[in-house]
Amino acid sequence: MKPTTRGTLAAVLTCMAAAAGAVAATPAAAIGTVPVPVPLNGLENSLGMELPEASGELPLPTPGSPEGPRHAEGRLIPERAVPQVPVGAGLPGADVRAPLPEVLGDGFHHLGLDAPATDLRTLGPGLALDAPLTPPNPDNFGLPDPKLPQAGVLTPVAQAVPTAYLGLEQGR
Repeated sequence: MKPTTRGTLAAVLTCMAAAAGAVAATPAAAIGTVPVPVPLNGLENSLGMELPEASGELPLPTPGSPEGPRHAEGRLIPERAVPQVPVGAGLPGADVRAPLPEVLGDGFHHLGLDAPATDLRTLGPGLALDAPLTPPNPDNFGLPDPKLPQAGVLTPVAQAVPTAYLGLEQGR
């Protein structure tokens, strides 16, 4: 094997290994959310008191491929002339932990809210049309018959199952 071929092969293998490592090192991109921390440490140190801890997750929308038009028997124009476009995304998530002063004693209780990012499935609006003519009619010498035109709007769809957890815990 020539040295240039070996060098090219080594470069290709190195790039493939780097790409595989990058895929394994980015779990946030794999689930479609970006973590967003809210830094309050500087304010906590300057005020000398415990402040709430907050972080969030922002979803990354990913467009899908629309289901194309389908031919339907008895129609000149296919069904779903303007198809609905699916977009997969999510609802943003939040994680908040706030201190609550205890009435008796020096300890703190913490109020926690955990609302993880939730998958959201959407379909954009679509359009269904039919021409004002029927298919060719053999009883009419192969000419189409007139009929009323039809038009319909396919409504958009949004589906999600959001969850949230609220709780109290003790500690500092």
